[in-house]
Amino acid sequence: MKVSSSANDLANATTLSVQSTKSTTTHSSLSGSASQVIPDLICFSHLRWNFVYQRPQHLLSRASKNYRVWFLEEPMWSDSLHMSVSKQTDRLTVLVPHLPHGTGPEEAIRLQRQLLDEFIARETIRSFVAWYYTPMAMLFSDHLEPSLTVYDCMDELSAFWGAPPQLLQKEKQLMQQADVVFTGGYSLYEAKQSRHPHVFAFPSSIDFAHFSSARKPQPDPVDQRSIATPRIGFSGVIDERFDYKLMGELAERRPDWQFVLLGPIVKIDPKLLPHQPNVHYLGMKAYKDLPMYFSNWDVAILPFALNESTRFISPTKTPEYLAAGLPVVSTPIRDVIRTYGSKELVEIANNAETFELAIERMLTKKSSNWQTVDSFLKENSWDHTWSEMNRLMVAQLSVVVDQ
Repeated sequence: MKVSSSANDLANATTLSVQSTKSTTTHSSLSGSASQVIPDLICFSHLRWNFVYQRPQHLLSRASKNYRVWFLEEPMWSDSLHMSVSKQTDRLTVLVPHLPHGTGPEEAIRLQRQLLDEFIARETIRSFVAWYYTPMAMLFSDHLEPSLTVYDCMDELSAFWGAPPQLLQKEKQLMQQADVVFTGGYSLYEAKQSRHPHVFAFPSSIDFAHFSSARKPQPDPVDQRSIATPRIGFSGVIDERFDYKLMGELAERRPDWQFVLLGPIVKIDPKLLPHQPNVHYLGMKAYKDLPMYFSNWDVAILPFALNESTRFISPTKTPEYLAAGLPVVSTPIRDVIRTYGSKELVEIANNAETFELAIERMLTKKSSNWQTVDSFLKENSWDHTWSEMNRLMVAQLSVVVDQ
């Protein structure tokens, strides 16, 4: 993968053995040395671990090979104040703060800070990487002194519906504290590169082995089995980024096509969504089951609306669809055009008519240049992405320690 950064010296780093001035714990284990104590990584996330399996899960499950990962989610309301602990693997644990019902905003911040401090003390964590997905976590974590701070900016959260008014101010604070910034696409990289000296672009990657299994015949899932063909599929969160008007027009234009939609419906009124007989909402599916669904589709689509919330997105589903052997049609999302459309790996359509024509071509097309597709995908694996990220983190840690 090509990594973009203004700090070329970091990109040449390999593995380093350094010692933090903040702790006596060695950091040579950052490079994966089995002979050293594995340091900790605390992730502050706005997404829940058991929600749609996407960038945080892909990266942090791989990070657990190098670190003891603690995935801290947003709080839940409860009858008592406590931190729930759910071990996913030996080296990855999900933490959820539980706050008493009726807790006010200021008190909620104080209690989250208290629970976080108690957790760190209980686990005797002295040296750690702070990995942020949400700048809002700065409200209760800005007093910490991590050995390294990483901001993995996967989305422009300020453009999403319901974004907290103080999010931009908290992001500015996080950018000032961060030692390295990763972005989930090239458009985000361009938006952030002038705001930090060490910004690196890491667009959506692919677990090729997992999704390529869909190219072989797979049993049709029970809830999809009765749906006629041809099947046009979408998998992802159905929210303000989903172009429900386009979806409705397509369903009206082609009642002979079946539209299968996988994923949770959030932050959008379900009444706004199309409900024609050929539109099927099957809900959220386990990551391990997705190849079975994809294997029994004919075409995959990315019907994203063109608005502020999609301006910087780099959909993870694009490479997953392609790895599954599915032809793909997308609305003109900038990073999809740049990464896939320009290479003619994905067809781009900007309205219902052109979308219909593109799908029709896909349904009648007998072959595709899958060798070109596969060569591109295999160079963009999540394993490679994590390896490059970790290498840059190790290099940046050496800079932090030398200062």
